[in-house]
Amino acid sequence: MSAWKAKRFWEKAEAVETEGGFSVELDGRSVKTPAKAALIVPSRALADAIAVEWDAQQGEINPNIMPVTRAANAAIDKVTHQHAEVADLIAAYGDADLTCYRADNPVELVERQALAWDPLLDWTNDTFGVRLLPVSGVMHAPQNPQSLKLLSDHVHAMDAFTLTAFHDLVGLSGSLVIGLAALKDHRRVEDLWQLSRIDETWQAEQWGVDEEAQEQAALKESAFVAAKNFHNLARASE
Repeated sequence: MSAWKAKRFWEKAEAVETEGGFSVELDGRSVKTPAKAALIVPSRALADAIAVEWDAQQGEINPNIMPVTRAANAAIDKVTHQHAEVADLIAAYGDADLTCYRADNPVELVERQALAWDPLLDWTNDTFGVRLLPVSGVMHAPQNPQSLKLLSDHVHAMDAFTLTAFHDLVGLSGSLVIGLAALKDHRRVEDLWQLSRIDETWQAEQWGVDEEAQEQAALKESAFVAAKNFHNLARASE
């Protein structure tokens, strides 16, 4: 027997103001999260984007084409209730940040990494008062505990919706620094994604493009951009 799948039953999806923020109604009935919590988000822009996703559904409901709704559900059902654990998980990237681990050869790659990543480390120092130090090779070299504490405190101070976006920005790029740069609009999100791909781009130039890897990278880039878009929508009222 095939699994039952929910189908569109509503005529109109719209954002409405409610206690605590904004929600989405389907023909006057409030949308719930998968955990049956009220789907209440912090901005009308975010609620509008969720309503657009629901309104675009035809026939069977397909969550895979509803990235804003899925991120909002994650913020409410998961991150809100596991905030400290999620923040700890993300903050840990600071001790092994992509931008700190450099090749020791060939010289062309060493120079390319320095050109791409040194300005990001400088920006992190200027913005957060944290100087992360680059190292050569892949062996773990611990960063200054005080620096890591400052970054961790910043991550823990994020609200659930920001932390949800940040989780994807950091996890997809492998870099707490790049994730912070995306949140703070330090560079265009597409440019930041390319900065996270220095090593992969180098390998493709040397050995040719792997089509399967290229397809996976494109999906990750789309998710990275979507995470930044979710953050922008959630903070639109500020």
